[in-house]
Amino acid sequence: MRRGIYALPALFTAGNVFCGFLSLDASARDAYEMAAMLVFAAAFFDFFDGRVARATNTTSAFGEQLDSLADVVSFGVAPGFLVYHWGLSAYGRAGLVVSFLFAVCGALRLARFNVQIHVVEKRHFVGLPIPSAAGALCGLIWAVPPTELTDTVRAVFLAVTAALAFLMVSTFRYRSFKDVDLKARRGRLYFLLIFSIFGLIFWLRQYALAGLLVTYAASAPLVRLFGILRPKRISR
Repeated sequence: MRRGIYALPALFTAGNVFCGFLSLDASARDAYEMAAMLVFAAAFFDFFDGRVARATNTTSAFGEQLDSLADVVSFGVAPGFLVYHWGLSAYGRAGLVVSFLFAVCGALRLARFNVQIHVVEKRHFVGLPIPSAAGALCGLIWAVPPTELTDTVRAVFLAVTAALAFLMVSTFRYRSFKDVDLKARRGRLYFLLIFSIFGLIFWLRQYALAGLLVTYAASAPLVRLFGILRPKRISR
Protein backbone atom coordinates (compact mmCIF):
# COMPACT_ATOMS: atom_id res chain seq x y z
CA MET A 1 0.00 0.00 0.00
CA ARG A 2 2.80 2.40 0.92
CA ARG A 3 4.65 1.66 -2.32
CA GLY A 4 1.50 2.42 -4.27
CA ILE A 5 1.19 5.78 -2.54
CA TYR A 6 4.81 6.62 -3.42
CA ALA A 7 4.11 5.71 -7.06
CA LEU A 8 1.08 8.00 -7.29
CA PRO A 9 2.97 11.30 -7.89
CA ALA A 10 5.21 9.52 -10.43
CA LEU A 11 2.08 8.46 -12.34
CA PHE A 12 1.03 12.10 -12.66
CA THR A 13 4.54 12.96 -13.87
CA ALA A 14 4.33 10.09 -16.38
CA GLY A 15 1.04 11.59 -17.60
CA ASN A 16 2.90 14.86 -18.10
CA VAL A 17 5.55 13.17 -20.27
CA PHE A 18 2.90 11.19 -22.16
CA CYS A 19 1.03 14.36 -23.11
CA GLY A 20 4.29 15.98 -24.22
CA PHE A 21 5.11 12.95 -26.35
CA LEU A 22 1.63 12.98 -27.91
CA SER A 23 2.07 16.69 -28.63
CA LEU A 24 5.24 15.94 -30.57
CA ASP A 25 3.39 13.29 -32.57
CA ALA A 26 0.51 15.69 -33.28
CA SER A 27 2.92 18.39 -34.50
CA ALA A 28 4.58 15.87 -36.83
CA ARG A 29 1.13 15.07 -38.27
CA ASP A 30 0.31 18.80 -38.73
CA ALA A 31 -2.41 18.58 -36.05
CA TYR A 32 -1.25 21.83 -34.48
CA GLU A 33 -4.36 22.65 -32.48
CA MET A 34 -4.27 19.22 -30.86
CA ALA A 35 -0.55 19.61 -30.17
CA ALA A 36 -1.20 22.89 -28.33
CA MET A 37 -4.06 21.37 -26.33
CA LEU A 38 -1.85 18.46 -25.26
CA VAL A 39 0.71 20.89 -23.82
CA PHE A 40 -2.06 22.32 -21.63
CA ALA A 41 -3.04 18.77 -20.68
CA ALA A 42 0.57 18.19 -19.64
CA ALA A 43 0.34 21.34 -17.50
CA PHE A 44 -2.67 19.81 -15.72
CA PHE A 45 -0.62 16.76 -14.70
CA ASP A 46 2.35 18.98 -13.80
CA PHE A 47 0.14 21.09 -11.55
CA PHE A 48 -1.03 18.11 -9.55
CA ASP A 49 2.02 15.85 -9.27
CA GLY A 50 3.77 17.99 -6.67
CA ARG A 51 0.56 18.65 -4.78
CA VAL A 52 -0.24 14.95 -4.65
CA ALA A 53 3.28 14.26 -3.37
CA ARG A 54 2.90 16.85 -0.60
CA ALA A 55 -0.61 15.68 0.29
CA THR A 56 0.56 12.06 0.63
CA ASN A 57 3.88 13.02 2.26
CA THR A 58 5.83 11.29 -0.51
CA THR A 59 8.06 14.13 -1.71
CA SER A 60 11.61 13.11 -2.62
CA ALA A 61 14.67 14.36 -4.50
CA PHE A 62 14.00 11.67 -7.11
CA GLY A 63 10.52 13.06 -7.72
CA GLU A 64 11.86 16.60 -8.11
CA GLN A 65 14.39 15.53 -10.73
CA LEU A 66 11.84 13.40 -12.56
CA ASP A 67 9.43 16.33 -12.65
CA SER A 68 12.09 18.60 -14.18
CA LEU A 69 12.98 16.05 -16.85
CA ALA A 70 9.30 15.72 -17.72
CA ASP A 71 8.96 19.50 -17.97
CA VAL A 72 11.86 19.69 -20.44
CA VAL A 73 9.95 17.38 -22.78
CA SER A 74 6.44 18.79 -22.36
CA PHE A 75 7.18 22.51 -21.96
CA GLY A 76 10.51 22.89 -23.74
CA VAL A 77 10.91 20.43 -26.61
CA ALA A 78 7.22 19.98 -27.50
CA PRO A 79 6.35 23.73 -27.80
CA GLY A 80 9.62 24.44 -29.65
CA PHE A 81 8.90 21.59 -32.07
CA LEU A 82 5.32 22.81 -32.47
CA VAL A 83 6.12 26.45 -33.25
CA TYR A 84 8.80 25.41 -35.73
CA HIS A 85 6.54 23.09 -37.72
CA TRP A 86 3.55 25.43 -37.38
CA GLY A 87 5.14 28.58 -38.72
CA LEU A 88 8.86 29.15 -38.14
CA SER A 89 10.06 26.50 -40.60
CA ALA A 90 9.43 29.10 -43.30
CA TYR A 91 12.52 30.96 -42.00
CA GLY A 92 14.79 27.97 -42.49
CA ARG A 93 17.78 27.88 -40.16
CA ALA A 94 16.74 31.07 -38.39
CA GLY A 95 13.41 29.52 -37.44
CA LEU A 96 15.16 26.31 -36.37
CA VAL A 97 17.60 28.23 -34.15
CA VAL A 98 14.87 30.27 -32.45
CA SER A 99 12.74 27.17 -31.86
CA PHE A 100 15.75 25.35 -30.40
CA LEU A 101 16.53 28.43 -28.30
CA PHE A 102 13.13 28.14 -26.66
CA ALA A 103 13.78 24.51 -25.74
CA VAL A 104 17.32 25.01 -24.44
CA CYS A 105 16.42 28.14 -22.44
CA GLY A 106 13.62 26.14 -20.85
CA ALA A 107 16.14 23.48 -19.82
CA LEU A 108 18.45 26.16 -18.40
CA ARG A 109 15.54 27.70 -16.50
CA LEU A 110 14.73 24.35 -14.88
CA ALA A 111 18.38 23.68 -14.01
CA ARG A 112 18.66 27.07 -12.31
CA PHE A 113 15.41 26.49 -10.44
CA ASN A 114 16.67 23.14 -9.14
CA VAL A 115 19.90 24.56 -7.74
CA GLN A 116 18.17 27.62 -6.23
CA ILE A 117 15.07 25.91 -4.87
CA HIS A 118 16.25 26.20 -1.27
CA VAL A 119 17.85 29.63 -1.71
CA VAL A 120 15.34 31.89 -3.47
CA GLU A 121 12.34 33.08 -1.45
CA LYS A 122 9.08 31.43 -2.45
CA ARG A 123 7.03 34.57 -3.15
CA HIS A 124 8.73 35.05 -6.52
CA PHE A 125 10.18 33.04 -9.38
CA VAL A 126 13.47 34.19 -10.90
CA GLY A 127 12.74 34.16 -14.61
CA LEU A 128 9.53 33.15 -16.36
CA PRO A 129 8.52 29.59 -15.34
CA ILE A 130 8.75 27.18 -18.26
CA PRO A 131 5.08 26.02 -18.04
CA SER A 132 3.97 29.66 -18.31
CA ALA A 133 6.24 30.27 -21.32
CA ALA A 134 4.99 27.10 -23.01
CA GLY A 135 1.38 28.01 -22.24
CA ALA A 136 1.76 31.52 -23.65
CA LEU A 137 3.33 30.22 -26.87
CA CYS A 138 0.88 27.33 -27.36
CA GLY A 139 -2.09 29.51 -26.40
CA LEU A 140 -1.18 31.99 -29.11
CA ILE A 141 -0.71 29.20 -31.67
CA TRP A 142 -4.07 27.73 -30.69
CA ALA A 143 -5.74 31.14 -31.00
CA VAL A 144 -4.50 31.87 -34.53
CA PRO A 145 -6.56 30.12 -37.25
CA PRO A 146 -4.51 28.44 -40.02
CA THR A 147 -6.07 30.80 -42.59
CA GLU A 148 -4.52 33.81 -40.79
CA LEU A 149 -0.97 32.45 -40.77
CA THR A 150 0.64 35.18 -42.89
CA ASP A 151 4.25 36.30 -43.22
CA THR A 152 3.54 39.08 -40.71
CA VAL A 153 2.16 36.60 -38.17
CA ARG A 154 5.21 34.35 -38.66
CA ALA A 155 7.52 37.30 -38.03
CA VAL A 156 5.61 38.17 -34.85
CA PHE A 157 5.89 34.58 -33.61
CA LEU A 158 9.60 34.53 -34.38
CA ALA A 159 10.02 37.55 -32.09
CA VAL A 160 7.62 36.21 -29.44
CA THR A 161 9.38 32.84 -29.29
CA ALA A 162 12.76 34.53 -28.86
CA ALA A 163 11.34 36.89 -26.22
CA LEU A 164 9.84 34.03 -24.19
CA ALA A 165 13.15 32.17 -24.36
CA PHE A 166 14.94 35.25 -23.01
CA LEU A 167 12.39 35.78 -20.22
CA MET A 168 12.91 32.22 -18.98
CA VAL A 169 16.63 32.77 -18.38
CA SER A 170 16.27 36.40 -17.29
CA THR A 171 16.43 37.68 -13.72
CA PHE A 172 12.98 39.24 -13.81
CA ARG A 173 11.01 38.36 -10.70
CA TYR A 174 7.55 36.84 -11.26
CA ARG A 175 4.95 36.44 -8.55
CA SER A 176 4.50 32.79 -7.60
CA PHE A 177 1.25 33.39 -5.66
CA LYS A 178 2.40 30.77 -3.16
CA ASP A 179 1.95 33.31 -0.38
CA VAL A 180 -1.76 33.76 -1.06
CA ASP A 181 -3.73 32.76 2.03
CA LEU A 182 -7.25 31.71 1.06
CA LYS A 183 -8.21 31.63 4.76
CA ALA A 184 -7.42 35.30 5.28
CA ARG A 185 -9.92 38.15 5.11
CA ARG A 186 -9.26 38.57 1.43
CA GLY A 187 -9.91 34.87 0.84
CA ARG A 188 -13.34 35.56 -0.66
CA LEU A 189 -11.81 37.99 -3.13
CA TYR A 190 -9.22 35.40 -4.13
CA PHE A 191 -11.92 32.76 -4.60
CA LEU A 192 -13.95 35.21 -6.67
CA LEU A 193 -10.92 36.00 -8.81
CA ILE A 194 -10.14 32.30 -9.31
CA PHE A 195 -13.72 31.50 -10.31
CA SER A 196 -13.74 34.50 -12.66
CA ILE A 197 -10.58 33.26 -14.35
CA PHE A 198 -11.99 29.75 -14.76
CA GLY A 199 -15.22 31.22 -16.11
CA LEU A 200 -13.28 33.33 -18.59
CA ILE A 201 -11.29 30.30 -19.72
CA PHE A 202 -14.47 28.22 -20.08
CA TRP A 203 -16.09 30.98 -22.14
CA LEU A 204 -13.20 32.14 -24.34
CA ARG A 205 -10.97 29.05 -24.06
CA GLN A 206 -7.74 29.48 -26.02
CA TYR A 207 -8.16 33.26 -26.29
CA ALA A 208 -8.42 33.61 -22.51
CA LEU A 209 -5.52 31.24 -21.94
CA ALA A 210 -3.32 33.11 -24.41
CA GLY A 211 -4.30 36.51 -23.02
CA LEU A 212 -3.77 35.57 -19.36
CA LEU A 213 -0.43 33.84 -19.92
CA VAL A 214 0.95 36.56 -22.20
CA THR A 215 -0.08 39.15 -19.60
CA TYR A 216 1.74 37.17 -16.91
CA ALA A 217 4.84 36.87 -19.11
CA ALA A 218 4.87 40.62 -19.73
CA SER A 219 4.09 41.56 -16.12
CA ALA A 220 7.63 41.38 -14.68
CA PRO A 221 9.34 43.40 -17.47
CA LEU A 222 6.58 46.03 -17.24
CA VAL A 223 6.98 46.28 -13.46
CA ARG A 224 10.74 46.67 -13.89
CA LEU A 225 10.22 49.32 -16.59
CA PHE A 226 7.71 51.18 -14.42
CA GLY A 227 10.18 51.17 -11.55
CA ILE A 228 12.90 52.66 -13.79
CA LEU A 229 10.67 55.36 -15.31
CA ARG A 230 8.93 56.35 -12.08
CA PRO A 231 10.44 59.53 -10.72
CA LYS A 232 12.24 59.01 -7.45
CA ARG A 233 11.34 61.14 -4.46
CA ILE A 234 14.11 63.44 -3.29
CA SER A 235 14.60 63.06 0.42
CA ARG A 236 15.20 66.28 2.37
